Amino acid sequence: MIVVSAKDLTKAYGTDIILDRVSFHINKGDRVGIIGVNGAGKTTLLRMLTGEIPCEDGEFFISGNLRTGYLKQDTGFESENTLMEEVNRVFAHFPEMEEEMERLLKEAGEDPDRSSEKLERYQLIHDQYEWMGGYSYQSEIRGILSSMGFDESTYDKKIAAFSGGERTRLALALLLLEKPDILFLDEPTNHLDIGTLRWLEQYLKGYRGTIILVSHDRYFLDQTVTRIFEIENRRLNIYEGGYSFYATERRARREAELRLYEKQQKEIARQEDMIRRFKQRGTEKLAKRAASREKRLEQMERIDRPDGSAGKMKISFHQEYQSGRDVIHAEDLSKSFGYGSRRKDLFSGISLDVRRGERVCVVGDNGTGKTTLLRILMGDLEASGGRVRIGHNVLFGYYDQGQLLLNPANTVIGELQDAYHLYTEGELRNILGRFLFRGEQVFLTVGSLSGGEKARLALLKLMMSGANVLVLDEPTNHLDIESKEVFEDALLDFPGTCVIVSHDRYFLNRIPTRILELSSDGLAEYLGGYDYYVEKKQRQEQETASGRNPALAGQRGAGSVLDGNGEIRNEDEPALDSAARRKLQKEKEAEERRLRRKREALEQSIGELEAELKEIEEQLALPEVMTDPARLEELGGRMESRRAELDETYEKWLELNE
Repeated sequence: MIVVSAKDLTKAYGTDIILDRVSFHINKGDRVGIIGVNGAGKTTLLRMLTGEIPCEDGEFFISGNLRTGYLKQDTGFESENTLMEEVNRVFAHFPEMEEEMERLLKEAGEDPDRSSEKLERYQLIHDQYEWMGGYSYQSEIRGILSSMGFDESTYDKKIAAFSGGERTRLALALLLLEKPDILFLDEPTNHLDIGTLRWLEQYLKGYRGTIILVSHDRYFLDQTVTRIFEIENRRLNIYEGGYSFYATERRARREAELRLYEKQQKEIARQEDMIRRFKQRGTEKLAKRAASREKRLEQMERIDRPDGSAGKMKISFHQEYQSGRDVIHAEDLSKSFGYGSRRKDLFSGISLDVRRGERVCVVGDNGTGKTTLLRILMGDLEASGGRVRIGHNVLFGYYDQGQLLLNPANTVIGELQDAYHLYTEGELRNILGRFLFRGEQVFLTVGSLSGGEKARLALLKLMMSGANVLVLDEPTNHLDIESKEVFEDALLDFPGTCVIVSHDRYFLNRIPTRILELSSDGLAEYLGGYDYYVEKKQRQEQETASGRNPALAGQRGAGSVLDGNGEIRNEDEPALDSAARRKLQKEKEAEERRLRRKREALEQSIGELEAELKEIEEQLALPEVMTDPARLEELGGRMESRRAELDETYEKWLELNE
């Protein structure tokens, strides 16, 4: 069943066409992710579909019997109510139904002659009340508010006192509580930490309605949507899959489009050459042929060059000089704010070492002190306790998520001139062009720039700094997907060191050599990317729940004793009898045998894969293979596949041997 349909939608601001003849349809239950570079028209499309702005041409249809809900990117959520008063407005019908049922029961008892009529009416309302969730809405309210970071202490707080991020989260919570048939969400992941993001993903996966969302969060898109609408060059391209499918399919589509473009260019060049030759001959017959070919060439529908580099940011980080091997050493750091009863302890007992060439990512819930930790490590903020030692030849480059280091009164080019006096205006304009600031844009004031434009300018200043240690606080927050990918590639090529705070899970899967999780309990280390971090964390939580957390091995806390089997137990726990101990020992030995067999199987697979890779490399060096393109392509594909398999097998083997 089609619930949203559009045909030839067109939107322009003056002579600037944003969307040109966009057509699509969306079925009931579809989960659509709209992506594109900043300024492509994603939010414009949502605003047209929700009736906020008109379209110049075309038409769209939304099924009339369906309720819609729209979360704007900047909600501007204003209300004089408290949080709970605003929530109760969503469910105002339930108290009314409760009062009506109570009234009907009372009247049925007072008027026996009409009791059957009253009870029948009561049963009708009761069934509707139950079907609509009247018995569960209070727990649902608390569940969603809690998941969005609102505990009971905030229920009576005035909405006007909330921060911008809190208002956005509250607007999203209210929308989810309303449960509209069609959810329009514009950047719903803004202001959400990783825990809340994971909850939202699970919630949307089970949502029964239709979802149309704009997002730059690639991991979130992969988890929540089943279709991708890409807006590019004012047109809409549709991909029937999630983000990973889109990324693969898009590359294949671009390659095919590029081949068609190059083929057409060759044909155009061939025709132009023939026309030139015909004209040079000077005969009437050839002149007519030249004119005929010229006419056909003019009528040819030209294919635009796909994926033009003009629309991509070009960034590469370099270091003026190399730092020492040990970059940062921190011991027992703590930080608190305020005094006496108003003292707030942010974190304590934080120790870490960062070495040259590492890419360390710091994660954690909002409010745990990640930005504060970065500033302490750089020396911008003094710790309440502990010490930090900075290594030899370390030069920090800092990106702050609020772009507070930019002067809003400066022009774009003036911002660079203030920091880098030795560059000429022409050189700076060329550099700005690489970051998509062209023409008169370089004379815009920094304060008038969008979030994405400020992010690009801040990254440009960082690139020019020549720092050998990049300290980045949420660097991908305002970047579109293409800019994120270019930025990530630049970080992977950077020979220096990176310390990064991020909630971007796709970024966290690509960039870090290790992840540090900051919490009230301290700093926990996880080698590798985000997926490994989640898997390891879940395994630790399961082991803790079952009392088998290996992190406790060899530790004896207060109130613990050694039992007769040499195991640590709490002195309040009863000692196991001999039969139970034997059973436990057998289970332990069986688990060890299983792990040993798994380890041996992985080692055998590693040996076989390495032998196969060696054989492929030898075949690639053979003269007859080097002159056979088909054979080279086949062997190259096999090598890439086996290398990926070997990396995955090594990861599994390393997990077993940790």
